[in-house]
Amino acid sequence: MDKTDRSNGRTARQVSRRDVLRCAATAGPALIGTGGLGSCVRAGERAETGAKNGRLNQSIVHWCFAKYWDVEKTCQIAKQLGCKSVELVEPKYWPMLKRHGLVCAIAGSHWFDKGMNNPKYHEMCLAKLREAIDACADFGFPNVITFTGLAEDIPADEGAKNCVAGYKKIVGYAEKMKVNICLEILNSRVPIEMVGVPGYQGDHTDYCMDIVKQVGSPRMKLLFDVFHVQIMDGDIISRIRQYKDYIGHYHTAGNPGRRELDDTQEINYRPVMKAIADTGFSGYIGHEFIPTRDPLKGLSEAVTLCTV
Repeated sequence: MDKTDRSNGRTARQVSRRDVLRCAATAGPALIGTGGLGSCVRAGERAETGAKNGRLNQSIVHWCFAKYWDVEKTCQIAKQLGCKSVELVEPKYWPMLKRHGLVCAIAGSHWFDKGMNNPKYHEMCLAKLREAIDACADFGFPNVITFTGLAEDIPADEGAKNCVAGYKKIVGYAEKMKVNICLEILNSRVPIEMVGVPGYQGDHTDYCMDIVKQVGSPRMKLLFDVFHVQIMDGDIISRIRQYKDYIGHYHTAGNPGRRELDDTQEINYRPVMKAIADTGFSGYIGHEFIPTRDPLKGLSEAVTLCTV
């Protein structure tokens, strides 16, 4: 593995991000179903790529690909790419995931506009969280998603207190059922549907982390969406290292635009994934980009790029 490639003087482990993307783009859909991700390297080099050989558990966020593939097809693609999960799908599909040997890495609950920052939504949020926790416990799945909600007319400090009070009503149940509640940071800067959420209160990493810490339970976690964190805070790798003990789940997407993880966007995902792996993270990385070209090709590139 460490023999030098005489054609360019680099070791086999020194395959650049651009090389990985170029290889995945060239092979594209031909990789699917052939095991080809494991042999996608430049001539004269050897490397182990593909999710099956990596240190991280990769997942497909189904809503991003739902216009192209139903859940059954997504499960098949996940297996072929070496991903271990298809996430944010309804529990009615979970027996199907089980048949494919997959999990739902994170389950849905309440929506992001009406969340725990507003006491008038607590009853609804708690009911949906409890329902999702029960379903995850039944299937042995690890995480349930949650959101602060839009700020509306609630000051930031009051919204945080309301979140803490609300989560303390349910986190003991999550502990009992051995399921994590993962609070997601969302960007409030981009006024495009499903790309940004203007008015979302939990739009900074430290704000969400303060809520997580105040709840004070090992089952209360942060959903670290690399795309949203990049837009609002940046300094991604330092924040991953800083909050590693509180992160329960990750999401990926290219910025700007929540697009593919390719060379048209600014996040250097290879070292980001290495940093996550180096923390000993044993959860899941969900690919949540919105395809702008062939979805299978883009997903193949993402899986290969994020395999470290």
